[in-house]
Amino acid sequence: MKTFEEMGVKIPEILLPKNLDVKTWSVVACDQYTQDREYWKNVENAAKGKPSTLNIILPEVYLNDSDKPQRIENIRKTMNDYLENGVFSAGEKELVYIERKTAYGRVRHGLICAIDLETYEWKPFSKALIRATEATIVERIPPRMEIRKGAPLELPHIMLLVNDPEHALVEGAGSRVTKNKALYSGELMCNSGSISGWAIKDSSDIEYVRSTLQTIAEKNTAADGSTFLFAVGDGNHSLATAKAVWDEYKKEHPELSDSKKSAECNVRYALVEIVNIYDTGLTFEPIHRVIFNIDSEELIKSLANTFDGTVTNVQTAKELEDAVHSSTADFGFAYKKDGKQMYTLLSTKITDLAVSQLQPALDSYLKDKTHSEIDYIHGSQEVFRLGEMDNATGILLPPVAKDSFFATINGRGPLPRKSFSMGEADEKRFYLECRKLFS
Repeated sequence: MKTFEEMGVKIPEILLPKNLDVKTWSVVACDQYTQDREYWKNVENAAKGKPSTLNIILPEVYLNDSDKPQRIENIRKTMNDYLENGVFSAGEKELVYIERKTAYGRVRHGLICAIDLETYEWKPFSKALIRATEATIVERIPPRMEIRKGAPLELPHIMLLVNDPEHALVEGAGSRVTKNKALYSGELMCNSGSISGWAIKDSSDIEYVRSTLQTIAEKNTAADGSTFLFAVGDGNHSLATAKAVWDEYKKEHPELSDSKKSAECNVRYALVEIVNIYDTGLTFEPIHRVIFNIDSEELIKSLANTFDGTVTNVQTAKELEDAVHSSTADFGFAYKKDGKQMYTLLSTKITDLAVSQLQPALDSYLKDKTHSEIDYIHGSQEVFRLGEMDNATGILLPPVAKDSFFATINGRGPLPRKSFSMGEADEKRFYLECRKLFS
């Protein structure tokens, strides 16, 4: 019999506010709307004067602002304030089953737990229990370490995928506990749908989760004995940051060489949401690109030459979006030319996952463009909004299939950075549950 610990899972002590108002407490993952300060201003207005996770995270739209140190200091202060001044109820050792209904009518099912960072590795071709699905940009880790190191609280926006075609783990656990009273239920801010959560702490329900995990682990064990239990679906850099903070903390605290002390250290774990890759409410969306300060037509010509592609101009954003969405190898471009809005389709014969070819080509093109900048965009409407700016070129990517996903990662290693997203921007995980991190 495999224990939770042997499968890299820990039952965390969950913290929730005493008087939980989901609509003001819960805000979207910090790595969303990175080019939309107005969205985050609206979030500030929605949460004003109330306890809110907004006050204990750093939205990445502000990551490069000059006041970042002050923001981090205020986050620490607010975390301590929430812990010391009665915002939270007493912690409960439990898993949490969640049902998230999005604004698009889809219902996603999740399981909140903690995972052991000793069983996770982001480096390519890892054989760890928990593996990255996309390339990790090492330079993005240190700025995020500043936020996590010493933080009294942890809030998860990391989502792990599990290979469970029988829908036994997450959905099966849900069927056992939804007859009970919910821990919380409510509408999310900014018209982002709703969420409900149920505690999993009865011994028989806990055993169901453990035994189901063991079955899935056995089915995902290779001939060499390595098990690929979870793939990082969202929050890869956040999990890599958690790992880096733990590795650094271990070096600074020699007493953690004692296995018992190490196993009891909160810093060793990270709070996550597990989602079944076959969840009927889970959609895989491409992560689009926007490039600032380049010659749009020169870029398109370069990519057409690289991929031996065909370039066609279309009349509307909808026509471009429909063409890209109906393919697996075509890209769309939205940009301004002499004040006129342009929509261009690049059709290619790429047979691999399209982004695996596009990103290296973009990297090659941009290596000498010192004044250019690339960003990664969730949602086609945001691409078109940015593509209306004078200095921006929005790039739409085709859909991502999730069949054979685990086998592909297992055989080829991580995909290029920012290859896919699980749903639209407002379908991302919203911060809600908390856990103590540094004492």
